[in-house]
Amino acid sequence: MIFKRKIYDKLLDWKNHSSSEKALLVEGARRIGKSTIVEEFAKAEYKSYILIDFNDVSKVVLDAFDNYLNDLDTFFLILSTEYNKTLYPKESLIIFDEIQKFPKARQSIKKLVKDGRYDYIETGSLISIKENIQDITVPSEERPIKMYPMDFEEFCWALNEEKMIDYIKLCFKKRIPLEEGLHHKAMLLFKQYMLVGGMPMPLAKYLENNRSFAAADAEKRDILTLYRNDIEKADKSYRAKIAAIFEQIPAFLSKHEKRVRLSNIDGNASYPLYEETFYWLGDSMICNECFCCDDPNVGLSFNEDRAYIKCYLNDTGLLVSHAFNEKEIANGELYRQILRDNLSINEGMLFENAIAQCLTANGYKLYFYTHYNEENHRNDMEIDFIISNGSKTKPKIFPIEVKSGKRYETKSLTKFIGVYHQRIGESFIIHTKNFAIKDNVICLPSYMTFLL
Repeated sequence: MIFKRKIYDKLLDWKNHSSSEKALLVEGARRIGKSTIVEEFAKAEYKSYILIDFNDVSKVVLDAFDNYLNDLDTFFLILSTEYNKTLYPKESLIIFDEIQKFPKARQSIKKLVKDGRYDYIETGSLISIKENIQDITVPSEERPIKMYPMDFEEFCWALNEEKMIDYIKLCFKKRIPLEEGLHHKAMLLFKQYMLVGGMPMPLAKYLENNRSFAAADAEKRDILTLYRNDIEKADKSYRAKIAAIFEQIPAFLSKHEKRVRLSNIDGNASYPLYEETFYWLGDSMICNECFCCDDPNVGLSFNEDRAYIKCYLNDTGLLVSHAFNEKEIANGELYRQILRDNLSINEGMLFENAIAQCLTANGYKLYFYTHYNEENHRNDMEIDFIISNGSKTKPKIFPIEVKSGKRYETKSLTKFIGVYHQRIGESFIIHTKNFAIKDNVICLPSYMTFLL
């Protein structure tokens, strides 16, 4: 089952404007559909293509990289013969799939792009982690592009809900609520998105098996096993720390503040000892990291405090399977409770993870804010997310509070607005209710988050 993906338009833009100067490097976590969409793109946009899968490549091809890069006529002849494909100058694409398995191929991009006969796309998981590039020169003739799990809009496309998406976009643009019945339908779609997630194979199993959450769950557990296997390949000096953080993600997110507390893992732990761990989890795109920002300004990264971090899983559907055991999934009670809003604590965890996933897919680096009141010995301001418009002429920040329950307070957001009002563009509450504007705060239903 092939799904429509937004990255296709970015691939097309590269082909039309940059492919003669740069190879494209599509980075992303395991099983998000990189190889599938790139091959679909090759089929539709080129006269011919060759896909070299470095997970399963012949010795003939590997030897060609070793022996014939200084004789490209012979090099291309070997590829064409081995894959039984005719290559056409300016009309053929060569795909290096899972290129992190063979770094020499990545290094060859400089020479191949300069030659100019064909276009090149590389795909890889964990591709930029230093273990995979330490022995090569990373080519400057390479343009990286990040690919994420399917966002809510792509999920709705897969469910043939294009009209619903058009209606949501219209209401967002006009800043009006949806008709109440359609609001409930949109929220049901978003809850399905949280439970199934945006990984293509689990979604395919969900649809092929009459919307079976159990069928999707089996696929998601296979993906989590792949992640654990990848962790086992990490540098042994911090492999155990990565595994400990990964396994504890549901526990961290189930707490009110949702921050990673290293003391839960090791009483003597500190951030410097875990710096490589978080680097690995973020760079692999298994997790979406969210750092504390001490001084919420447009240059958020200049004021980040990496000692305080939240660690969201890259896909909320995977988080469901990571957090709950197979028996809880199999009997369907978990899904019934979430769909009926009866799983308050864990639903909050899933809801916030889903919002983090939506913001990350839109290209935002995640930050949160917390203020400790010395006099009262407690935090008196907590903002779930802060994003920036990135403008140099009219710079503004946008605080976001996430509320999964029907009843909630906004004391932190109100206080934050009072302190930093001159820096703020707009303030958002993302909740389960319909669209509204209250006291200049935009109350956004969760299914509109992809439009931020």
